[in-house]
Amino acid sequence: MKLHFEPNLDYQLQAIEAVCDLFRGQEICRTEFTVTRDAPDNQRALPIAENDFYTGNRLSLPDDEILKNLNNIQLRNGLAPSVELVSGDFTVEMETGTGKTYVYLRTLFELNKRYGFNKFVIVVPSVAIKEGVYKSLQVTEEHFHGLYANTPYEYFIYDSAQLGQVRNFATSTHIQIMIVTVGAINKKDVNNLYKDSERTGGERPIDLIKATRPILIVDEPQSVDGGLEGRGKAALAAMAPLCTLRYSATHVDKHHMVYRLDAVDAYERGLVKQIEVASAAIQPTNNAPFVRLISVSNRRGVLNAKVELDVDTVGGV
Repeated sequence: MKLHFEPNLDYQLQAIEAVCDLFRGQEICRTEFTVTRDAPDNQRALPIAENDFYTGNRLSLPDDEILKNLNNIQLRNGLAPSVELVSGDFTVEMETGTGKTYVYLRTLFELNKRYGFNKFVIVVPSVAIKEGVYKSLQVTEEHFHGLYANTPYEYFIYDSAQLGQVRNFATSTHIQIMIVTVGAINKKDVNNLYKDSERTGGERPIDLIKATRPILIVDEPQSVDGGLEGRGKAALAAMAPLCTLRYSATHVDKHHMVYRLDAVDAYERGLVKQIEVASAAIQPTNNAPFVRLISVSNRRGVLNAKVELDVDTVGGV
């Protein structure tokens, strides 16, 4: 069986445009850097081969231009405009069943096509969602190759036992997509991501990721952030992302909303089914019992209730 993906659903295209238009005015570019043993103070010094070249994302657009783009997007989509650019976090709200995963996967291809961004990290809250995203990338390969003229890209699930993949993530000039669960990155004392490794040339994998300024895509951020302790948030910040795109149907923290397709909108567009719940109920009947609470009292910790009720006796009710 071959799956067919519809590329022209208006609500999905609107969500993609909302994110891509944040960077309107950004030139197509990427940053290239080398890693040397004895670098000046203003350069990155890592203990690996001097001829290693790394590529990453580069943002040349000033904050005031991004805020202007953000406000235009919000007004276009009927959202309250942000007064200032508080952070690089942007929120997309999409109801379950409307193709959220497809939208953010296609968004990263559009960002590459328009602006040259090529390093992306997808952070998910659970192993089940991680496997689901990986499967989505597998089944959409032919679809995205057709839409984007066979643009080469690579994707992988982060594995602390295969840190060489992180080095390839940093060195490759192709689109790189790393999928990782928050549990694999939010414990610095035990995670290999924060330890020196020979497989990354003696450097900490997190430093290579940071150097590329990845765009983070957070699936279900309310589960990734880590609640009051905020371990997930700290782990995301440790990657020094160029920006963070947050996708969910049930956001807790709504950072710079750029697109919203809530349950009501999805139902009105016919994208989801209405659910009706039929409950058991007693129809009007002359034999229905009657009970009425008249009062409740609490005297010295003893509760008493006065009720009125119908009692069927020999002489009648």
